[in-house]
Amino acid sequence: MMGFMSEASPHQDTIAPALLVSMPQLNDPNFARTVVLLCQMGPDGAWGLVVNRPTGQAAAPVDADVLERVTVKPAERASRDSALELWYGGPVQPDRGCLLLGAWPDDGEALELLEGLYISGSAAVLRRMLLGPPPPRARLLMGYAGWAPGQLENELTQSAWLITSPDLDIIFETRPEQMWEAAIRRLGADPSLLQMSPGVH
Repeated sequence: MMGFMSEASPHQDTIAPALLVSMPQLNDPNFARTVVLLCQMGPDGAWGLVVNRPTGQAAAPVDADVLERVTVKPAERASRDSALELWYGGPVQPDRGCLLLGAWPDDGEALELLEGLYISGSAAVLRRMLLGPPPPRARLLMGYAGWAPGQLENELTQSAWLITSPDLDIIFETRPEQMWEAAIRRLGADPSLLQMSPGVH
């Protein structure tokens, strides 16, 4: 189902996992007012998932693509009523997806970022969630955010991002349109007082 996270693992000597909160000077439209779950950061680059951009669509619109990969039979496809919503995970490989979960999946195919936060690229887990009611903390994100070696470090030097530790309530329980401000306020800052500086792409 997904290739970009298959070899990923948290690095003990980096800031990941973390939440990156975009600053106003980050004028790339892919990341304006975004909250990004930074999953991995190291000498080969970094990758993460935008967590505050729902598409407003259920997973049904990608049946022809995603469900074909996970071998859902036509009879199963017709009978299911999945509540799993599609989220925008980032601009890289938008046709590939992963599951962001608040509980360890039954089959154990997942990467644990921290307690209560897991990423799975398992077709079996996706298939099960599409055919039955998904757990409360489950999202299907399409695409991801990627940085070349040194790119994210440069953006951090230019103050393009605020950094905070992952907060499960912000990720799973806060309304998407309120998540950016909530993450900034969690750092003790007032979003309306953030200062603009030269743009960062």
